[in-house]
Amino acid sequence: MSINHLIFQNLKKNLKNYYLYVFALIFTVSLYFAFVTLQYDPAMDEAKGSIKGAAAMGTASILLVAIVSIFLLYANNIFIKRRSKEIGLFQLIGMTKGRIFRILTFENLILYFGSLFIGIFIGFSVSKLIMMILFKITGVETAATLRFSSEALVKTVVVFSVIYIFIMLMNYLFIKRQSILSLFRVLSSTEEKVKKVSLFEMIYGILGIFMILLGYYISSKLFGGDFTTMVELFSAMVFILASVIIGTYLFYKGSVRFIFYVIRKKKDGYLNINEVLSLSSIMFRMKSNALLLTIITTVSALAIGLLSLSYISHFSAERLAQNNVVADFSLTNKQDAENFKEALAGNKIKYNEKMIEVIQVHADLEEITEINIEELNADPKNMTIPVISDKAAEGIDLSAEETLFTGYNDTIQKFMPLKSSGEIELKGKNEVIPQNYLGLRKEYIVSFRFTSGGLPVAIVDETVFERLKKDINPEIQMDSTLYIGIDLQDETKMVEANDLFQKMNATGKNDSVLEMSNNQKRNMGLIMFIVGFLGLTFLVTSGCILYFKQMDESEEEKPNYTILRKLGFTQGDLLRGIQAKQIFNFGIPLVIGLAHSYFAVQSGWFLFGTELWTPMIIVMLLYTALYSIFGILSVLYYKKVIKEAL
Repeated sequence: MSINHLIFQNLKKNLKNYYLYVFALIFTVSLYFAFVTLQYDPAMDEAKGSIKGAAAMGTASILLVAIVSIFLLYANNIFIKRRSKEIGLFQLIGMTKGRIFRILTFENLILYFGSLFIGIFIGFSVSKLIMMILFKITGVETAATLRFSSEALVKTVVVFSVIYIFIMLMNYLFIKRQSILSLFRVLSSTEEKVKKVSLFEMIYGILGIFMILLGYYISSKLFGGDFTTMVELFSAMVFILASVIIGTYLFYKGSVRFIFYVIRKKKDGYLNINEVLSLSSIMFRMKSNALLLTIITTVSALAIGLLSLSYISHFSAERLAQNNVVADFSLTNKQDAENFKEALAGNKIKYNEKMIEVIQVHADLEEITEINIEELNADPKNMTIPVISDKAAEGIDLSAEETLFTGYNDTIQKFMPLKSSGEIELKGKNEVIPQNYLGLRKEYIVSFRFTSGGLPVAIVDETVFERLKKDINPEIQMDSTLYIGIDLQDETKMVEANDLFQKMNATGKNDSVLEMSNNQKRNMGLIMFIVGFLGLTFLVTSGCILYFKQMDESEEEKPNYTILRKLGFTQGDLLRGIQAKQIFNFGIPLVIGLAHSYFAVQSGWFLFGTELWTPMIIVMLLYTALYSIFGILSVLYYKKVIKEAL
């Protein structure tokens, strides 16, 4: 047999066994090439006024290279160990280590660079689609064209060539360091098997669960007033991160074995075939894969959490804009309002107008609130809040002794919670007016321009408002004391009206719901796009790694299946146990990753938007569905191995 024929046969076998690796390589190359193509595309330059397109893509491409590099190096490490016996046989028939290395180098060269150029072609083909998705998410109105970038080609080839050099270096060191005898023992030594759970394992197994639960508990208290300084808050975040990550490692290192050991102990060691193939196998292998599973779980939780938060912000963009602007268009200058109304009338766009006078007063809110974060530098005895008359608020009629709050920002409320009732004081320049606080309504009445970043608006009786207005403190007033809200009667005219609004030469601080919503979607849409694609890359690479590990385990356990088949167990009997095993293998990291991301998002989602459950559930379901594909593929591979066991 010639060397060329040997290389061809090995390539054929590798493509058959490692098709998922080839797919993952092609996928990552195509995604990287598409990202770099976006970075150099002129259309991204046109979008720079609203989003930092090229810079963001450049940063994403670096992170993408890091993920891909780790995956390729790790996958190659698995494959070279799987071929250890083959390398040992080559040495037994007289081949030198140098010739074996050259054979592997040529095999990898054809396989690797063949996948590379296929990936580049696919990346070029889908680059326009990816750009269209980006522009759709961010709301940027720019034409997307299919354009081949020579800069992207050179950068992609250089990056993946460097990775290939590192892969070859890893192979060279592996072959050089192994003796013939050790090559035949590599596979049997890769997995650690321990038959008995020690007392020490039980202790740090319980400790792992405790540390995870402790991290969850502290995260639920993060913004509840238990940590009153930024130093305490930051320290709590660091502790949560360390506690959860270390707890996850200990969970895989000891907790899983301990839990399954307890289950097996309750059965007095009498396990059915499903339990033998699932629980027992997981007990003996989870410990040796603890570090890998911890990394996969942590990064999965990070990807799910960041994607959930960015989607929460994107999903809540319209609601946030409506809360901040209130009307379709909010203005603070009478002349600007007149000019805008003339423009609307000139284009036959009908509207409704609402004008509210807003003044700023000092208020003593000590009895109804407390400051959870000292660095806010807010004095509850002397806070500046906006005040309007009850005549300006529809459906509200208050007595001269009553005050109602409305429109309190959710984020500010976390740091300065309000009670449901109590006594407050409203202070003019000279006069102090005691009031009975009636509670808080959610409705927003005036734009954020009057609320100092989200403070509530106080609604008082008309007579009290006039008293405060006559005793006004000019030092704390806004540039304008007039809120003018304009709502369109026909919402289909919104885009046309917004164009008129943007072209207006305004002198005051004016806002548009549509423009603010679009800005929010552009900013968070880009983050969601990048996190989504990086998360997808990590999902594919981590899923492939777990799949490759299952391939190794199935080959190693093949003699066991042969014995079980000879004892009379059917293929269906064995497959049911394997299905249960894969639920644990893929399900445990997934469930823990989802739990980590849930508690991370739950602790601070209100900083990003107004809606939690819908965006988070959509992200988690989508991630679970894609992740489950690799579990299904591993079951199919086991089915093939079981079928070949006899």
